[in-house]
Amino acid sequence: MKVLVAIKRVIDYNVKIRVKADGSGVETANVKFSMNPFDEIAVEEAVRLKEAGKATEVVAVSMGPTQCQETLRTALAMGADRGVLVQSDDELQPLAVAKLLKAVVGRESPDLVILGKQAIDDDSNQTGQMLAALLGWAQGTFASKVELADGRAVVTREVDGGLETVSLAMPAVVTTDLRLNEPRYASLPNIMKAKKKPIDTLTPADLGVETAPRLVTLKVEEPAKRQAGVKVGDVAELVGKLKNEAKVF
Repeated sequence: MKVLVAIKRVIDYNVKIRVKADGSGVETANVKFSMNPFDEIAVEEAVRLKEAGKATEVVAVSMGPTQCQETLRTALAMGADRGVLVQSDDELQPLAVAKLLKAVVGRESPDLVILGKQAIDDDSNQTGQMLAALLGWAQGTFASKVELADGRAVVTREVDGGLETVSLAMPAVVTTDLRLNEPRYASLPNIMKAKKKPIDTLTPADLGVETAPRLVTLKVEEPAKRQAGVKVGDVAELVGKLKNEAKVF
């Protein structure tokens, strides 16, 4: 069984985000990038499936500029067998990524696609669902547990009311939540081995996919600073402030 894992290169979660002076976006110059944390969980889950004998090959795929090769090497060091880079300097929005992934799936014919439920840069939470719709595959989103047996994937999902368990006919798409697993650190020997693992490079044109953005960012600005709290003497004063100042009534 082949597992395809989609990963994204994002600004590292430890970096304090700064908005550009012209409000056109966030500052990316001289900023540390790393693998999206939810995608690290996806890679870990795929590698665990291989270690358990449920999968025979793990293929990591990323989309973006040349620097995404570094992110792919991280996935290879964690245990993925090979990588695929769809190289593009365009802004790749969720629908374009889903279409590119569909084309890669057509080339690779995996039995399972695992990706993070969302990326921490745009928080769109759309790509996995769009990919499943384009492929016509079953989907299990926000997975906190994944079990494979008899050609099906049993996925425990985190929903507003608690947990929901779904049984998916494979091939299927699964998106990972935080509690699915704890990603491993790549050891130095595995980092060295990853340098020799193959990475295939494609372009959107090779896959026949148009990636022109459909949405335009008009302006980016930092959120307003939080106002200091105040103490109230009694419930009547609290209600008065909620009604007259906060306008919540």
